[in-house]
Amino acid sequence: MTVVAVLGGTGAPGATSSALALLLSWPLRPGRRVLLVECDPDGGAVLAGALEGRVEAVYGLRNLAVADRRGLLAETLWEQLLDVSPQGTGERLLLPGLTDPTQAPGLAYTWEPLVEALHALEPQGYDVLLDLGRSGANGAMAVLPRRADVVAATVRTTLRGLSAARPRIAALREDLDTHGTGSDGLGLLLVTEGPYPENEVARQFQLPVLGALAHAPRTARVLSDGGDTTDRRFIRSELMRTARTAADRIQGVAAARRRRLGGPQPVQQPQPVQQALPPQALPPQPQPVQPQFIQPQVQQQGQEQPPPLRPAPVPPQPVPPFVAGPVAGPVYPQQQQQPYQQPYQQQQQQQQPQPQPQPYQQQPYQQQQFQPQASQGPVAGGQFTGEWPVRVEAPQISYAAPYIAPPAVPQPPVPAPFPGQAGQTGQSGQQDGPDGEEVWRAR
Repeated sequence: MTVVAVLGGTGAPGATSSALALLLSWPLRPGRRVLLVECDPDGGAVLAGALEGRVEAVYGLRNLAVADRRGLLAETLWEQLLDVSPQGTGERLLLPGLTDPTQAPGLAYTWEPLVEALHALEPQGYDVLLDLGRSGANGAMAVLPRRADVVAATVRTTLRGLSAARPRIAALREDLDTHGTGSDGLGLLLVTEGPYPENEVARQFQLPVLGALAHAPRTARVLSDGGDTTDRRFIRSELMRTARTAADRIQGVAAARRRRLGGPQPVQQPQPVQQALPPQALPPQPQPVQPQFIQPQVQQQGQEQPPPLRPAPVPPQPVPPFVAGPVAGPVYPQQQQQPYQQPYQQQQQQQQPQPQPQPYQQQPYQQQQFQPQASQGPVAGGQFTGEWPVRVEAPQISYAAPYIAPPAVPQPPVPAPFPGQAGQTGQSGQQDGPDGEEVWRAR
């Protein structure tokens, strides 16, 4: 069994189209099958692209998360596969991806059991292709490239494609060397769009080139947007010829790497040993269950579709005849009502006289006479004696030392008037004129 992880990147290098080209051109020996799993966390593109929406989006990877929590991952995996082989022989299968990117966090704990289930298909002769998309080698999904035999990084041979792929491939190589089995299974799957040759790209990245797919937009549109994959021109196109060459190289790298790591070889099913017992004493041998795949229904011109199978009609059950009458229900003795022996008689209640409220009578206010004690001043025994007590003045506080007045501060002498203003009196500004008139001058 060979597990190949196809990795994309920024700028749409064509990872999904390359994975589909490998799926349709993968060399199969008799009894071998190949399976493509869309693991792109951004969502799958094959149902709406290559299959042109002919299959409802009810099958796919999202159903495996619930099955894994119930412990039915291996059984549910067969129910989600689609047969995309041109002849409908079930040799080339597809597990559709997610329909919504928000479903990817729900598969965080399913990726590792899924890899185990895919490796368990080795005795049955399955090769697996994993489409990781642009971000399928990070986070919880990093277990997919670590457990793969070959990791093919899709790169376009343009300056923009090579510069965008350099840091991603460097980080992937470091992760495979640190947490995986080594980066010797990492290689480049080139899309020859730009002018840079294979040997120059391999020298710059220091990685082997696993394949060089031809840049044929018209043929690649059949893989991305749908078309007739049984057409002879599509099968013999340059893109599919280079894809078959890339598949042969990938299988050679995977076989060499398994020999180096000492990986498991395909296990042959042992033949059951019959004991020397009579035939009736042998337990019945269980028959292997063949997986049932779903084929996209494509109606050919001039070909009649068989009528759909319908379940056998169930004979109607006899219905008892309806008998009119009351429905007998459960009878509870303690809740039975006794019939009335006498007619109902209304009892008249005797009206008892209610006490009449008495009118409010205002009571005259009686002022209490103050009864002072005999020792309180001029009032003695409740009578005024005519003498008020003498008011006691507060005692004067005498200081221990006599008060000493502060010394007088000498005042400065009054300045003499300015010369020529002898007739000026005070501050009024009045001055006698030459004719005896009073002249007011404003200062």
